[in-house]
Amino acid sequence: MNDPSRSAARRTGSPGATVWLTGLPGAGKSTIARALAARLRAEARRTEVLDGDEMRGLISDDLGFSRADRDRNVRRVGVVAELLARNGVLALVPVIAPYAQARDAVRRRHEKSGTAYLEVHVAAPVEVCARRDVKGLYARQRAGLLTGLTGVDDPYEEPERPDLRLDTDRQSPAESVLALRALLTDRGLCAP
Repeated sequence: MNDPSRSAARRTGSPGATVWLTGLPGAGKSTIARALAARLRAEARRTEVLDGDEMRGLISDDLGFSRADRDRNVRRVGVVAELLARNGVLALVPVIAPYAQARDAVRRRHEKSGTAYLEVHVAAPVEVCARRDVKGLYARQRAGLLTGLTGVDDPYEEPERPDLRLDTDRQSPAESVLALRALLTDRGLCAP
């Protein structure tokens, strides 16, 4: 039987994988993904960041923020990530993905193709995320200009058994990157 991840590993020297970084807005998902990507690229590891905001503009600009649309967006990003990973790329996916059911569907897609999938919970209390408020979302929500903000007036279902939990209210981005890099090494997805 032809194992796509083994074929990709032979072509690229490393197996592909998807690392899904889920968490509240402002938890640090994109910051960690971009810093890790820079480090891995410096090590000549094929890496792509599929940032949630960018992917929404590229492949899901037709969607709103209802639960069905959020799930559809997660599935679309999951397809792109799985295709990259199946072909030897390490896909770092900082996307909120607030609902466990949608994240599980992405995991099942990866399992079906024999492609590695890791779920990382980038965790910080909503109060910390609101203080950071990098994109001004929490301020807009408080001013009544935004509804459906994940973790405030729309639910966020925390992963029950993530492969890694990064508590970004207690560790720096650099410490989070080191922890995630160590997980990738432990799982054989990056050279030591």
